[in-house]
Amino acid sequence: MTVLPEMIPVSDLRQDAAATLKRLECSRHPIVITQRGRAAAVLMSVKSYERSEEERQLLLRLLKAEKEIQKGEGHDMDEVMAQSRALLESKSE
Repeated sequence: MTVLPEMIPVSDLRQDAAATLKRLECSRHPIVITQRGRAAAVLMSVKSYERSEEERQLLLRLLKAEKEIQKGEGHDMDEVMAQSRALLESKSE
């Protein structure tokens, strides 16, 4: 189930930023800041931002890998595992 974002006017943020930041930290969901009744910005905790950025970077890497596979630049997993095992065995000798 999707959680609807909390929305607050920019004037409320100006009047009591500390309370807004506290709510943000407790809820762990972004808060939409409105200006003249329209969404103007999204406020989120640093932890949420970092998690979102990590997910975005992972998706970009997956997209890049998918493109490499489509171009025939990828490697077969069984082949990679066999090479890895051989490398580990040679280092343990």
